[in-house]
Amino acid sequence: MIFLETPLQGAYVIEVEKLEDERGFFARSWCAREFAAKGLDPHLVQCNVSFNKRKGTLRGLHYQIPPHSEVKLVRCTRGSLFDVIIDLRKDSPTFLKWVGIELTSTNHRMLYIPKLFAHGFQTLEDNTEIFYQMSEFYEPAASKGLRWNDPRLGINWPDVGGVMSQKDQAYPNLEAGFVGL
Repeated sequence: MIFLETPLQGAYVIEVEKLEDERGFFARSWCAREFAAKGLDPHLVQCNVSFNKRKGTLRGLHYQIPPHSEVKLVRCTRGSLFDVIIDLRKDSPTFLKWVGIELTSTNHRMLYIPKLFAHGFQTLEDNTEIFYQMSEFYEPAASKGLRWNDPRLGINWPDVGGVMSQKDQAYPNLEAGFVGL
């Protein structure tokens, strides 16, 4: 695996190293030893799949508060998406900065999202599927979110007229005094 650090410290785009022949290719998409050697949390306890019927579907921006903060490893297994992460770590030099990465079923990239980051995505094709691996179990009481179009964040989403849940639409903008997690 090839680990490419994003502008947000501790967040990585991970590319698989393909062993190709006439049949196709083989690649490793997870190795606890390689993740640990890079200083990344290799502990995973839950896997989820998100299937999205329509292009433009927007989910997020989600995070869990401590002590239930979670690392996520996200990969697109069908279709394509614009994946966004926001650094919510109060002591980070990239506090409230965001990065958007295109993940597709053909580029086989993954996004490693550290604890204390908000995460969301927008699908770029119909019938897009995303596979998540997480370091913590989902805890409803710790589940929080940020408004997808908060002007303080200034995220440049590909399609502002997409499908979104009422819950995601109702998340608040950041308060002026938000000090992070």
